[in-house]
Amino acid sequence: MAVKISKDKILQIGPIVHFHRKLAKLSRVDLSNIAGVGKTVVYDIENGKETVRLNTLCKVLEALNISISLESPLMDRYKAEDDAQS
Repeated sequence: MAVKISKDKILQIGPIVHFHRKLAKLSRVDLSNIAGVGKTVVYDIENGKETVRLNTLCKVLEALNISISLESPLMDRYKAEDDAQS
């Protein structure tokens, strides 16, 4: 099942990645090497490309020590049911 994140949300990720990369004094190539992704991936993320794979995005975010979280009014219920199944 594919879940599409709105373009507005994707466009917010790019400036955050750019800010963190610049603060870390990393070039796009440096960051791509650290994250283990292709050279153009960082450019694509920073420019809001919608087709970047989630696992690839996660590698870049992890390299910059950026975390993402999922929020929902039903998250507590999900966690309770997930814990019950474990």
